[in-house]
Amino acid sequence: QVQLVESGGGLVQAGGSLRLSCAASGRTFDNWDMGWFRQAPGEEREFVAGIRWTVGTTYYADSVKGRFTVSRDNAKNTVYLQMNSLKPDDTAVYYCHARSGALTIAWGHGTQVTVSS
Repeated sequence: QVQLVESGGGLVQAGGSLRLSCAASGRTFDNWDMGWFRQAPGEEREFVAGIRWTVGTTYYADSVKGRFTVSRDNAKNTVYLQMNSLKPDDTAVYYCHARSGALTIAWGHGTQVTVSS
């Protein structure tokens, strides 16, 4: 079984930065896509950023382009989300996600990010 554990959330002022981590255990990523999603209160879960594990190709939601950067550390089986220039609208629970094609492999438990104005 695969487990994804996020960390790094917290409270930050608008304009500040946070780095989220997602550590995977249970198996290696192989050809998975790893992604970050977020869900604000009363809203649906939405895609934020993703990375193709083997080649490192990254992709982002328009709302975070230029501010967020997704990366990975193969040796540590960890994916990161560097979030800069944070806005109050970025406040949400952030979830790590692993998939193989259209098949979801695992979700993390989520980590809270709160951006104050």
